[in-house]
Amino acid sequence: MNATHSVFCAIVPPHVLDKLAQADDPALSAPARRTLEADAARRTHRHLSVTGGVRTARDPAGAKAPESPRRSIYDCEHRTVLPGKKVRGEGDEPGADATVNRAYGGLGATLELLLKAYGRNSLDGAGLALTASVHYDKQYGNAFWDGDQMVFGDGDGEIFLDFTLPVDVIGHELAHGLTQYTANLSYFGQPGALNESVSDVFGSLVKQYTLDQTAEQADWLIGAGLLAPRVTGVALRSMKAPGTAYDDDVLGKDPQPATMDDFVRTGRDNGGVHINSGIPNHAFYLFAERVGGKAWERAGQIWFDVLTGGELRADAKFADFARLTVAAARARYGDGAEHEAVLKAWSQVGVPTA
Repeated sequence: MNATHSVFCAIVPPHVLDKLAQADDPALSAPARRTLEADAARRTHRHLSVTGGVRTARDPAGAKAPESPRRSIYDCEHRTVLPGKKVRGEGDEPGADATVNRAYGGLGATLELLLKAYGRNSLDGAGLALTASVHYDKQYGNAFWDGDQMVFGDGDGEIFLDFTLPVDVIGHELAHGLTQYTANLSYFGQPGALNESVSDVFGSLVKQYTLDQTAEQADWLIGAGLLAPRVTGVALRSMKAPGTAYDDDVLGKDPQPATMDDFVRTGRDNGGVHINSGIPNHAFYLFAERVGGKAWERAGQIWFDVLTGGELRADAKFADFARLTVAAARARYGDGAEHEAVLKAWSQVGVPTA
């Protein structure tokens, strides 16, 4: 049985909400402050509700569970008590609430990718049932995985729209659960940035799988469609070009680096987990682009192999992860194009693999 650290992981970084909270316009600052306060309360609640900060993952070895999804969607009705009122269960027909339907569909798309591409039955490998709550709080500008379930806010309508709109946001947060039940990467510094990057990778792969896109066709944006029209930007992050997702008078400029030359040292945001994730994000993009085809097939398979292979330590640095991807590429595909491509990708972002 693997001990897993249960952490609060949200899609919108604290530095973005901090910037919004300082805006002169109360229509922007008030929802941001409310979101920051709600996130802080939820982190504290999560810490206190987990004995010693540790949960125990179910051991999938030898376990048999139905491979069909088991989804439950709840409506918080703009309150913060989880999970809320159940509004849709597995197999139920779509209702009138588009947010509920998108959450249901996004959970299903993520589970389908895991099962069909990688043979994994849900997040824990043993058919874990998934719970998602929508309409959390009032003007809540975030979505998060709290160690047990997904939660989506409706946004403030000024900066952020409904957080179920981008399917990659749903996939991103569920991938935190996948990491929790596998490599269990710590949520600070480089291991935390890897944790965030793995979620961006699989969130993007869920989107590409849903749209049946090749690596060349994909936009490689995280959260495209989430930003309101008044924002000068296209998404929360760009894997193809970290640091270019937005450049806005209120939000500021996207701070993500693309290479180790611009690695950001900070004590905020758990040591910059949402910022420095741009480096391994960019490495995956370069690798997938160079290999070509459907990114979830060969490139995604290697990342999945590392995540689930049992050799990735919870305190792994970028170089540790990079070396394991090189080894995984060789183990699965030999010394061919995949092996060469992953070496070049990490070299291009300045992460050593030797």
